Amino acid sequence: MTPPLRTLGVIPARLASTRLPRKVLREVAGKPLLAWVVEAARACSQLDQVLVAADSEEVAELCHRLGFPVQLTSPSLASGTDRVHAVAQLHDADVYVNIQGDEPLLRPEHIIALLRPFARAEVDVSTLKVRCTEENIANPNAVKVVTDGDDRALYFSRAAIPFHRDAAGPVPQYWKHIGLYAYRKRALNLFPTLPPSALERAERLEQLRFLENGLCIYVEPTEHDTIGVDTEADLRLVEARLRALQI
Repeated sequence: MTPPLRTLGVIPARLASTRLPRKVLREVAGKPLLAWVVEAARACSQLDQVLVAADSEEVAELCHRLGFPVQLTSPSLASGTDRVHAVAQLHDADVYVNIQGDEPLLRPEHIIALLRPFARAEVDVSTLKVRCTEENIANPNAVKVVTDGDDRALYFSRAAIPFHRDAAGPVPQYWKHIGLYAYRKRALNLFPTLPPSALERAERLEQLRFLENGLCIYVEPTEHDTIGVDTEADLRLVEARLRALQI
């Protein structure tokens, strides 16, 4: 019988975020945004441990104060995947789950779906997709994904893909990418050895580095959307959702 996978949830928490600086420390519905994410991750029994990968002493101090396990990582790391890789050099696991520090609406169902493909030995990286709402099809902040018949990603884009050229007949199904990932250690160790790819730089999507270098990303569907906090409007929307859950 195959032993269960040892899973480590890693939450990259970057203070110097580009679009909404210091967002992980912003108070939302009575708590720092990061606290909501950690508590949501801890509610997922499929994760054996949850660790914050901080880029600053200020974020680390918040974690110490709230009793969250934290690993201080270099502020010069360029992406969340790089930060998870840094953690993987110090903390052993079979699968590392990358939980963005701005995803407070994480649910156990997300982690269950994310880990499902790892029943297959050839799977090294997985992520999630959800049916895209009509208003998000043209929204560049909502990343879209298209997959092949085996649920492997063909491409991720901020543009509306697939492009409905004739605008006639049935509308194609659009899928929104949810920025949660799971990796085996061998994939994580490969990532920083690959230079940032042309498509990655153009789209500002780090997962394209894997695709441009021939690595498969398996994409599992989920019925549960999330709201990644990138703007003040996102912050207000998330706060309303979280306050509604507290009632």
